[in-house]
Amino acid sequence: MNYEVVQLAEKTVAGLKIRTSNNDPQMVEKIGAIWQRFYGDGIEASLTGRENDKCIGLYSDYENGAAGDYDVMVGCEVAAGASQPEAVATKTIAAGNYAKFIIHGDVQQAIGDFWMKLWGMELDRKFGSDFEEYQPGEDMANAEIHVYISLN
Repeated sequence: MNYEVVQLAEKTVAGLKIRTSNNDPQMVEKIGAIWQRFYGDGIEASLTGRENDKCIGLYSDYENGAAGDYDVMVGCEVAAGASQPEAVATKTIAAGNYAKFIIHGDVQQAIGDFWMKLWGMELDRKFGSDFEEYQPGEDMANAEIHVYISLN
């Protein structure tokens, strides 16, 4: 898979958060459910201080790289310090070097395929904050998604 190394500034993400692992047989369902809650319960619309129209799937607080538990947050980039509704968590994506991948396709299939390929790659991963940034658009069958993987 092709990627470029980019330097990102710090970002603040607000949204809903769960903890899971790649070994959890319910992982896919849990992540799907949090996305469903984010849109279905009006969380996206309730966020204040939005920086753009993109949504983010953020993976962080890794216990043991890809082998342990980690947090999944579904949210949007917001202004640092923006007040959010009570049920909403915030997380900072650290500034630093990231491998940036651009993928196209069905939202669920393309992301699933991407992660399967990524786990087989020889990247010097930091396991800090990795995230999917969904570009604006209504076509879920042919979406553009930018994926950022934190590097050492």
